[in-house]
Amino acid sequence: MGKDFAVGLFLGMVGGALIIANSYKARKLVKDGQKQVQEKVTEMCGKKDNSSDNYEELDED
Repeated sequence: MGKDFAVGLFLGMVGGALIIANSYKARKLVKDGQKQVQEKVTEMCGKKDNSSDNYEELDED
């Protein structure tokens, strides 16, 4: 049963890659999804950098 699963998984991946390679709309969806993920990661990294501890502001009280 494990061999059948592996073969099915492989054929599914190859079939999906062929569909993406030959379909403009599907390729565009993948690129748009990747772009959204990259923007969110960049945004999260930017928020992390901006939230650094500024101890000088704490001492002004």
